Amino acid sequence: MGLQNRVTPEGEIVRAAWRGAFTGNRGCLHGPDRELGAARWRTKAWICCLLEFRGRRREPMPPGKWTALFFWDEAMALAAGHRPCGECRHADHVRFREAWAAAGLPGRYAREIDAELHEARVTRRREKVVHVADAAGLPDGTVLSGGILLAGGGAFRWSPEGYAPVPRPGGAVTVLTPAPVVTVLRAGYRPAMRLDQSGSR
Repeated sequence: MGLQNRVTPEGEIVRAAWRGAFTGNRGCLHGPDRELGAARWRTKAWICCLLEFRGRRREPMPPGKWTALFFWDEAMALAAGHRPCGECRHADHVRFREAWAAAGLPGRYAREIDAELHEARVTRRREKVVHVADAAGLPDGTVLSGGILLAGGGAFRWSPEGYAPVPRPGGAVTVLTPAPVVTVLRAGYRPAMRLDQSGSR
């Protein structure tokens, strides 16, 4: 089925046929056999990148280099704890940092933001951090337990085949998107969402 480098909304890295609209990395997670080891990050800089940038070409798991991960869209990358790359997605990186500052979150530079995000996305046991919130106050781009994306006043459940509309949840819900990122979304950052594309890519 290919390499183990697709990231689910829960932050798990799995083997799957879909490629997604964004790539990114958390450092080198694979060995010479291009299989993942026990580590799920080597750095706190979990970034989300463009699939193509200035004609650069590289293998997804070159020896001793970072492991290319793939996300269905940016909303799912944010839910997994990644943030926009400062190089290939410079404009989005600036927008994210501006929204971070507007939200009054601590940290100004990428390294400081990464440190704050790391505490909000994963435990030392490699368990994903989730939180509970009132669905009515959650902004577009937030992802809930079960891979449910809130967007356009509605909700969409993600699967490897794409998104399907579902009733928007109400009341207390479990949120996969890290709490600081939800605050950034509330402050105006708008992630790219593939609501009209299939998962066969």
